[in-house]
Amino acid sequence: MKKNYFGFLFIGLLFSLNVSAQETFKVMFYNLLNYPLETAVANREDDLELILSGYQPDLFLVCEINNITGATNVLNITRNTISPNFEMATYVSNTSDDALGDQNDLQNLIYYDSSKFILEDEIIVPSYLRDFNIYKLKLNTIDQATNPIEFYVVVCHLKASSGTENAQKRFEMVLDLEAYLDTLPADAMVLLGGDLNVYTASEAAFQTLLSDSNVIELKDPANKVGSWHNNTNYVEVFTQSTRTQNGFGGSTGGFDDRFDFILTSANMISTADLTYVPDSYKVYGNNGLVSCYNSRINSSNCGNTSSEFSFDVRDALHNFSDHLPVTVSLETDATLLNIDTVETSLSFSLKQSVIQNNLTLYISAVKLFNSQLTIYNNLGQTVKTIALHSDYEQVFNVSGLDDGLYFIASADKNIKPLKFIISN
Repeated sequence: MKKNYFGFLFIGLLFSLNVSAQETFKVMFYNLLNYPLETAVANREDDLELILSGYQPDLFLVCEINNITGATNVLNITRNTISPNFEMATYVSNTSDDALGDQNDLQNLIYYDSSKFILEDEIIVPSYLRDFNIYKLKLNTIDQATNPIEFYVVVCHLKASSGTENAQKRFEMVLDLEAYLDTLPADAMVLLGGDLNVYTASEAAFQTLLSDSNVIELKDPANKVGSWHNNTNYVEVFTQSTRTQNGFGGSTGGFDDRFDFILTSANMISTADLTYVPDSYKVYGNNGLVSCYNSRINSSNCGNTSSEFSFDVRDALHNFSDHLPVTVSLETDATLLNIDTVETSLSFSLKQSVIQNNLTLYISAVKLFNSQLTIYNNLGQTVKTIALHSDYEQVFNVSGLDDGLYFIASADKNIKPLKFIISN
């Protein structure tokens, strides 16, 4: 009876320790408007801190980073406002032809929570104007060695401005991207965040991205495909312009265009290991009000007392950039390796939580001396029993156990189990 009681207790502890909980990741894409060289608005970093602290993305995609100083500044902001675990990909100035202007000052980049994502590869796909920066990421899961969940993130910034010639240039840039995407496996998961500068879904660039003849078919998870420009039927997905007055830098056209997007591969809509959370696509700071059309985003036309995004948020967005960020959520059923390097209890602790052959324990409670601890697998089954002695530091060989997640606990004392990973 006692043995059965502990089994139920242990299973309860497994649930309380989130052994098999669904994980959700928040993604944001943002055109940072020539950061940090655009200085028309002072202390833009304060505005970005407010924006990021409000949304708390796990994955932050950006374009229009000017230099390594700006890239590092943004990294420090993510660490201070979101998590100290944030890292950034390698900053590389634009490698594409810059004969048409200072394109080397307009770089794409990603920032990511390194406790949740592992950066595996960084790929540059050049075009006539600006690079496509592609990053291969892997979820930091407990079984990543045997069942890796990998996906690609594309960050891009297509040619700006209206007119047939500029639309053709956007199309040519997308053809360069598609040439690379066609080399990926058909079941690859791909997330694209970018300032596409398209005025309507009928543009060849956009049609090419969403074509079902591609190896990787992309989808608009907002399901708002249409003629966006100056069309209030699409106001909830407008991203530009946040301003109507000169003196701030960037565009001053008012709120009337959908230039910024997050697209996903078709499989991520429902069938992949990492999928789009339905109805999570949102333009951050856009309250979806028709009255906001052609207004500045911090005006009373763009928010009221019942609106999701307050004046303070919209004012920070107005001051920082002429674009609004786009956000989505992704989810997986996989379990993240989200334990700390050293996890402690009142009675004993682990020297390391990821080990190979030897498990080192620190015994801080006399009541555990010369007793036994039991190791369980993630199903709650006993796989090994170890006999403690009376030293503070004790080392046990566990080389006979398979790679995976384990728990160590006392079968007859009310102390918290600790979890560790064997990874060879």
